Amino acid sequence: MSRRRRRNKGKGSQRIKKQIFTLVAMLMVALYAWVGGEWSLDLPSQLGGSNKHVDHTITFPSERYPETAKHIKTAINAGHSDVCTIDRSGAESNRDLSLKGVPVKKGKDRDEWPMAMCAEGGAGADIQYISPKDNRGAGSWVGNQLSTYPDGTRVKFVVK
Repeated sequence: MSRRRRRNKGKGSQRIKKQIFTLVAMLMVALYAWVGGEWSLDLPSQLGGSNKHVDHTITFPSERYPETAKHIKTAINAGHSDVCTIDRSGAESNRDLSLKGVPVKKGKDRDEWPMAMCAEGGAGADIQYISPKDNRGAGSWVGNQLSTYPDGTRVKFVVK
């Protein structure tokens, strides 16, 4: 009898292991479905934005607008998002929030990253003083690049 009990005990242990394995597999499938069928390996920035999903990627022309390019690189390296979720209707409010308390300097523009037209912009944006020619040229270039994209489009900026 003791052999029979030991054999049955071993089978019960295997059955429990199978049930646990099945439960873990079901939880993994449920988790996969919950995250939208994607395993995201990137983490959102503490300042907003994420590389989880982007609709378009553009390469910013650092040779044409070197001051703006340097600012974007510096801000991204400091933890700001490299993704801009287009939100044109929020631009004015974001600009007010980002530039609040940053004084105007004669002969310089206050450049912000993330840009005011991005949902990631606004309070906490990185501000640097740069030449108006560089800033306004860069703004015009970005505006032309993004002109056909609707609000909500996520665009990753790459600065080489």
